[in-house]
Amino acid sequence: MELRQLQHFVAVAEERHFTRAARRINIVQSALSASIRALEAELQAPLFVRSTRQVRLTAAGRVFLDKARAVLEAAREARASVSAVTGLERGTLAIGTVQSLPAFLDLPALLARFHALHPGIEVRLCQGGTDGLLDKVRGGQLDLAILPLCEPPAGIATTLIACEALVAACPPGHPLAGRENVPLAAVKDEPFVDFQADWGTRRLTDRAFLHAGVERHTAFEVSDLDTVLDLVARGLGVALVPEAVAEARGDALGIARLAAPEICWELVVAYVAGPGAAPVEGAARAFLDLLLEGRGVAAEADAA
Repeated sequence: MELRQLQHFVAVAEERHFTRAARRINIVQSALSASIRALEAELQAPLFVRSTRQVRLTAAGRVFLDKARAVLEAAREARASVSAVTGLERGTLAIGTVQSLPAFLDLPALLARFHALHPGIEVRLCQGGTDGLLDKVRGGQLDLAILPLCEPPAGIATTLIACEALVAACPPGHPLAGRENVPLAAVKDEPFVDFQADWGTRRLTDRAFLHAGVERHTAFEVSDLDTVLDLVARGLGVALVPEAVAEARGDALGIARLAAPEICWELVVAYVAGPGAAPVEGAARAFLDLLLEGRGVAAEADAA
């Protein structure tokens, strides 16, 4: 049974005439008659009593008419709903982020712009660590996630938003403050303020020390950037953070710039990718384009 057959049946039922019904739906009468006969054969019941002057519904036809109209209305609503979503009139957008993005991205301002452009889209936002956010992207709970990440895992593609060198943040009066070309070995005896182990910045720091063959002592493990910087400012340790983050604190922090090789911190937007994955489209596509607008970054998400 096809929607086309239901449309044919409703037209005949409402016109009570095959010729008028055929004209209404713009098909030849013979094709309309064949369509109705095929429908009756499938239902194993006559739907019309035919005479030379008029066509009227049987008892089965009257029952079937209500159902056919309901199915056609549901199909119209389904098409309208899809059109509304693809046209960004309705829908949802789920975004995940790590905390403390203001140095690189004014997310509230970006969300406000998106809402002004697409007020019918419901935006859902959650914060978390890198691993948890990536799990939600893979699982379909998030459309996009904004996080620090160097190498995307299987099933995840990324587009770069910002790239910064890590520096050693320390108290203003610390001996390292203001120094250039500081090797990691020079900070190995300092107490470290680190992010939790599943955070992207922590992994980047761990990898840098591992490659340098240097061990460090982590005195504090925290889950947000402001706490990291506050602990450092109060003289409780040092931390490797993106340069823009440290500079944003002004005189409250000292900065030591590290020796080569530079440790590059990358902020990316992540989305599901790979065989069978749907392209980034609809509300997610619109938000991604807005995010990358003016950053000089090519939006290649649907090619990933």
